[in-house]
Amino acid sequence: MHFTEVFIRLESKASALACRSKAEALDSRGSAPRLAGTMTKAAGRHRLLRTLALGAAALTAACNLGPDYVRPSAQVPAAYKADANWKPATPQDQVPRGPWWEVFGDPPLTALLVQVEVSNQDLAAAAAKLREAQTLVQQARAGLFPSLSGSASVIRSQSTIGSGSVPVSVGRRAPETTENIGLSLPWEIDLWGKVARQVESSRASAQASAADLESVRLSAQATLAQDYFLLRVLDAQQRLLNETVAAYARALTITQNRYAAGVVAQVDVALAEAQLKTTQAQAIDLGVRRAQLEHAIAVLIGRPPADLALAPADPPASLPVIPAGLPSTLLERRPDIASAERRVAAANAQIGVARAAYFPTLSLSATLGYQSTDFSKLLSAGTRYWSVGPTLAGPLFDAGLRRAQSAQAVAAYDASVAAYRQSVLVALREVEDNLSALHILAQEALAQEAAVEASRRAAQLSLNQYKAGTVSYLNVVTAQAAQLANARTALDILGRRLTASVGLIKALGGGWQAAQGSPAARP
Repeated sequence: MHFTEVFIRLESKASALACRSKAEALDSRGSAPRLAGTMTKAAGRHRLLRTLALGAAALTAACNLGPDYVRPSAQVPAAYKADANWKPATPQDQVPRGPWWEVFGDPPLTALLVQVEVSNQDLAAAAAKLREAQTLVQQARAGLFPSLSGSASVIRSQSTIGSGSVPVSVGRRAPETTENIGLSLPWEIDLWGKVARQVESSRASAQASAADLESVRLSAQATLAQDYFLLRVLDAQQRLLNETVAAYARALTITQNRYAAGVVAQVDVALAEAQLKTTQAQAIDLGVRRAQLEHAIAVLIGRPPADLALAPADPPASLPVIPAGLPSTLLERRPDIASAERRVAAANAQIGVARAAYFPTLSLSATLGYQSTDFSKLLSAGTRYWSVGPTLAGPLFDAGLRRAQSAQAVAAYDASVAAYRQSVLVALREVEDNLSALHILAQEALAQEAAVEASRRAAQLSLNQYKAGTVSYLNVVTAQAAQLANARTALDILGRRLTASVGLIKALGGGWQAAQGSPAARP
């Protein structure tokens, strides 16, 4: 029903009530006092109904100031530089990501990542911030409704009568006790949409906090996966060095025997021993980095470092295959982009809040209570009082305060738009970085495998020539050092490819679509 209709109906009812009260007064005794009293009551009811009509009109006619939100544009290329099959998409962060780590097929990694969801403290803090943001939405919504409060008091008082020339002992009244009990119903009508805009801003901020929670979860998961793969690469390097140390120990024994037989010089023994000790030191040094990675994983799953011990294991034998036609789900699935976009919406709503401060506020208040000096008569009809009426208030001079607040809100909005666009650019860069790294490292891995094979053959040939007495042991040491360095480099490249794979999944927001070979989405 339109507010004009409400006003007309209430006005008609008030007029009818006034006429009926006047007729009843004339029919009873016709006395002027009775008529005046009745007309006063009718006029009071008439004013009350007019007040309610004005309140209903104002409530219905309320409007929201400030610009309506429109998602800001962001510069997005038509395709990735490293993958021409990329396509643009619409932001849709609520798409479920699923257990993306299952593409690596590593059960111990899966077991660790499950614990992140349960025990990671950064994730728990982000979840608490989300709950806090949701309560702020409820607080803002409470401003749309009237509040009801009750009060009760017992006041003991005493006053004096007469002028100052009368002695106090003569002019003092007896002490009185006044009991009061009442209800108050204040309501500030959201005439200009200030509260509605605040609710809109709080709701967008809560949505940003939800996206922040997803960002923290994805970051913790990706960090753990990368640390885990680096640890497994160290395990492979440790095994390689242990095997090399054993081979060098056998070579040292052979060289010592040949020296004892007078076949080789003592320098060959010294070279073999130096080679063995150097490799042993390298094997020991790996323990420092491995321990640090293990400690980092323990913290990510919310456990003290002393409580976690990961048995050595090999890294994945193969990397997950990235689909050739990688879809552009970047803006759909990146929670940090969704968070930045929601903060733009929150800042936009704050502009309406600031502009509403230029206009006066309209409040309706109603009070009902009982007051008496005799507690036994406190709730009788004669002690009742009530009041109801609107209040229109607004600042007349504020030395430019509201203008500055409005300008501040606009500046905050512009800053949030720039932050949103920057987050999109950073996300694009991260995807490009990891796509390029995967493509380039794949080629480097092929070349490095060839280098490993060539250095292995060279080391074997040098050792055979040394046994035949055609070359010195220095040639053997040089060839074996090159073989070990190439093998360790190959493992380093594997570790970089694994971390780049996780980095790409993180950059895409947690995985690929199921139709393109990604892990199945969570229900």
